[in-house]
Amino acid sequence: MKFELDWRIGKYPILKEIGKGATSKVYLGRDPFANRDVAIKVFFFDDEATEQTRKLLRKGFLAEAALAGRLQHPHIVEIYDAVSEPEYSYIVMEHVAGTTLESYCEVDSLLPLGKVVEIIFKCIRALDYAFQNGVIHRDIKPGNILYSTDGEIKVSDFGASFQEQLAHDTTQLTGIGSPAYMSPEQVRLEHLTHQTDIYSLGVVMYKLLTGRLPFNASNQLSLTYEILNVEAPPPSTFRPELPALLDEICLKAIEKVPGSRYQTWIDFGKDLSKAFGTLRLAGDALSDSEKFADLRGLAFFEDFDDVVLWEALRISSWRNITDGTVIIREGEPGDSFYLVVNGEVEVSLSGKPISTIKRGGVFGELLYFSQRLGQRTTTIKSIGELTVIEIKSKALQVASPACQVSFQKAFMRVLINRLTEVNAKLAAAK
Repeated sequence: MKFELDWRIGKYPILKEIGKGATSKVYLGRDPFANRDVAIKVFFFDDEATEQTRKLLRKGFLAEAALAGRLQHPHIVEIYDAVSEPEYSYIVMEHVAGTTLESYCEVDSLLPLGKVVEIIFKCIRALDYAFQNGVIHRDIKPGNILYSTDGEIKVSDFGASFQEQLAHDTTQLTGIGSPAYMSPEQVRLEHLTHQTDIYSLGVVMYKLLTGRLPFNASNQLSLTYEILNVEAPPPSTFRPELPALLDEICLKAIEKVPGSRYQTWIDFGKDLSKAFGTLRLAGDALSDSEKFADLRGLAFFEDFDDVVLWEALRISSWRNITDGTVIIREGEPGDSFYLVVNGEVEVSLSGKPISTIKRGGVFGELLYFSQRLGQRTTTIKSIGELTVIEIKSKALQVASPACQVSFQKAFMRVLINRLTEVNAKLAAAK
């Protein structure tokens, strides 16, 4: 069945097509009564299906959609309406501006490790909530996890999998989602529990970490054999810098025997929580939201609005530094400045300590005002464990005018505070 863009689906005017699959299409529509944009997923029946089969499909579809429609969670796409017509069925859902995780599944577009862990953790919370309310998704894959323009995620297509499950020949392997994300029990057409979603989310995590699937057979028959019989290589095979704990979590989630997998979503989430600590030790310390919160708490950024602060975060590098490390050395060239997020540094001149800089302090910023590469005038060394952000002078020079002005105001406050401290010391010495 073909829709023209100026047609309506039920009471909803169609604005444009925004996606399609083998048995469905997704349209951007408008709810005229609630005055909001909506996503409308339309499922088409098999032309050869009998009327009795279609009635069964419509009844099952509405029952499943009604169950999914009761799910109210910040990381689940909300379902507003579900309708089954003689030739097709459709679900009206919350429209999430952005893309899906498919955009971040290739080796040249992978998200930072901390963000991947954050995304999977949020999916775990959403899927556990759904399971506690009697819903198993059955079609977890990157294309069904939405990544909004502000960096949040929402699991979509709850209630839709029933329709795709029976859309053709009642075969799950050809009718639901992508075979690459199916659990062994799903491939064998066995009874499914929440552990099929655990397996599928494990495959999603594997793909987000490596840009590869655990099984990459060239055809469906070989893929089925590998899912059932071949052990997946650890993700670090394709990305050596991955912490061992992420290897362990991924491989446990995609164990072939459900009894060897995580038994509950809570167990999965507990291990993933440990990964945050591991990433901190590995240098991928915090999620973007955690970094933003840390910077927002520093007086240096008090005049930065949220948009400018996010820009500052994007142009900075987050570094964890061990005790006694010389960060900049007197007389050496430099092209970046640093801000202390946690810890303390010693400032020395000609080998003699002259001051310390603590949390919220900045150093190395004078070279930002130089039109050419300059030399450091002091030596800066860490005292204990240290976390800093590093910003290249050139990066700030090409930042937005609002970002540059905010930094210049902050630098001016730092300079005034330093002059005030010097004056106080001189007055005390008299």
